[in-house]
Formats: sequence, C-alpha cells, structure tokens
Amino acid sequence: MSDKTFKMTLHVWRQNGPKDTGRFERYECPEVNPHMSFLEMLDDLNERLIEEGKEPISFDHDCREGICGACGMVINGVPHGPQRLTTTCQLHMRQFEKGPYEVWIEPFRAAAFPVIKDLAVDRGAFDRIISAGGYISVRTGSAPEANDQLIPKKIADRAMDAAECIGCGACVAACPNASASLFTSAKITHLGLLPQGQPERQDRVRKMVAQHDAEGFGGCTNHRECEAACPKGISVDFIAQMNRDLLKAMITAKDDVPSRD
Repeated sequence: MSDKTFKMTLHVWRQNGPKDTGRFERYECPEVNPHMSFLEMLDDLNERLIEEGKEPISFDHDCREGICGACGMVINGVPHGPQRLTTTCQLHMRQFEKGPYEVWIEPFRAAAFPVIKDLAVDRGAFDRIISAGGYISVRTGSAPEANDQLIPKKIADRAMDAAECIGCGACVAACPNASASLFTSAKITHLGLLPQGQPERQDRVRKMVAQHDAEGFGGCTNHRECEAACPKGISVDFIAQMNRDLLKAMITAKDDVPSRD
C-alpha cells in the first residue's frame, strides 16, 4: 500500500430539499490520502468549501464504526460503495488508489426516503415500521438468568443473524422496487424466533408489513440486490420467513373471520 496521495474527481449530488430538483456538482480533490476513510475525504472537501465561503456537502454520519447505520450514500451506483459487507464510514480511500479516479456520489433514492439535503435522506419510515410492532410489549418479568430458558443454538444463531440489521437502508437503495422487505423481515424474525416474542408474533408481522406498505415501499420480487448491498450480509431467507409468518397470521386472524350475524 502506498502512502502517496492521489487525485480524484467527485460528482456530488446537491439538493436543497425534497422539493428541489437537485443536480450534480463537480469537485476536484488533488491530495487524497489512501489511509482516509471515505467520510474523512468528504470532511476534507467540506473544510475547503467552507474556507472558500461555499456551502458544505450535507451527509449523514454518527459512530463511524459501521455500527449505527447512519452513513448512507450511493457510490458509483452501489450503496455504501464497491467493497462488500462494508458501510460507507468503513470504506477507505485505498480502495480507489488504483482507480476509478472519477466517483459519482448520490443519496439513497426511494420515494419513502425523501431527501433532506444533498446526501442526507429522511429514514423515519424505518422508525415507523419498528413502532408498528418491532418490540415486545407483553410482561416478561425481570431479566432472567441466561441459562434458565434454553434456546437451541441453531435458533439463537439465526435470531442473532437477523438482529445484525443496522437499519441503514442500503437494501432499499439497491432494490429496483425500493422495497424494505429485507429490513422489515429481519426486525420481525429476530423477535419471532425467540420465546419472548411468541405471544405477539402474528400481530407483529401483520402490523409491520402493513406499515411497510403504507410507507410506500415496493414489494419484493426476488432480485436479491438487497442481500448483495447489505453491509451486514442479512440473508433474503428472512424475507421468505416473513412471508410464511404473514400467511399464517392472515389465515388465523380473528378480524378476518366473517361475522355470521
């Protein structure tokens, strides 16, 4: 790996708000350090823009450790950039050291993710899906000893795999239908597999899927782009599990039984 800097041209999407038409603006970065993260490179660019009296580029970020899911942007057509299983904040500029030297940066595009400004989008739709049922409200008592309630390792591992979802929205940005099925299924499944989540399992899947559709997300048609773009490698198998649970829940729903009155 070289310590030498290299030149890069950025085409960054600039948009003042959801009603603005937006446009790409070109920026030259003459000294990109390969040890920088992608967000540090944007920080460096923003410092130059501020010094020049120009408006800095707005983008989401928080932990910068690949944990929170706040950092989200499309880099050369790929959510989070070219490196698989990596969030934007953990993408380093050494990935671009041998090219491409011209990079296009856009926000996550979906009707349910309106642009706040530039690369920052409103992902409140995810919060509303969680609020619809992504929790356990029944009384489970105080936290028991971990080994009191035995859970088969296979089920525990599968629940943990689903719980890895950080809600970044890359699945939506990658999907041709702008579907959030991978996110919704992961949040439904990790609770539905555990004993504490069983009492509300059917209500949970009905309510969360209904909220998913109400937010304007598209349906899943098995393109599997969501799985490829997910920085945590969440499997589309969870979507199949969600669909099975939804079918069972709709068949057994009391509200769906016609009255004989």
